[in-house]
Amino acid sequence: MKNNDNIELDFVVDKLTNSIQNVKTGDSFQTEVLRLRKADLKSITKSKWNFNWKAELENNKKEVFKLTIINNSDIIQGLLSLSIEKDHIYVSLLENAPFNIGKTKVYEGVAGNLIAYACKLSFQQNFEGFIAFTAKTQLIEYYENTLGAFRISGQKMAIPTKSAKILVDKYFKE
Repeated sequence: MKNNDNIELDFVVDKLTNSIQNVKTGDSFQTEVLRLRKADLKSITKSKWNFNWKAELENNKKEVFKLTIINNSDIIQGLLSLSIEKDHIYVSLLENAPFNIGKTKVYEGVAGNLIAYACKLSFQQNFEGFIAFTAKTQLIEYYENTLGAFRISGQKMAIPTKSAKILVDKYFKE
C-alpha cells in the first residue's frame, strides 16, 4: 500500500469532455461530485484501488470526493482527495476507478472532471481557481499541454485562473 503523503500524481486526462463518455458507444453521461462516505469504502477494495482511501477519508485535513453518474451514485467512477490551503486548493490524490484505466476502460473524462471540480472549489473559496499538485516528472509537460498547468518548482505544478476557468466551464455549465 502506498503512503499517501507527498504522492506524485500520475493521472491521465484521456479526454476533456463535458461529462464522462463511454469509450465504446460514445454516449455521454452527466456526473456529480459527492463527498465520499464511510459506507462507500466497502466498494473501494485495496486489491483494486492503488491508494489507501480509508486513510484519506479519516484525515481531518483533507476532503475526499467521489465522481458518479447522476442517478447512479453507488458506482464510483473516480476519487479525489484535496486540502484547502491559505490561498489555493492542493490536490493530494486523484484516481480513476480500476475499470476506467487502460485499454479496456469503460469511461473517459474522469480525471479531467475531478480536476475541474477542484478548480471549481478553488473559485468558491475565492482562490481564483488556483490549484496545485505534485506531478510525476515524466508527466509535467503533459499536464502543461492538457491542463494549462505550469511548474512552480521541482515537480510541484499549479493550474492558474485562466486554465481553471476553461476546465470549470467545460464540465460545470451552471
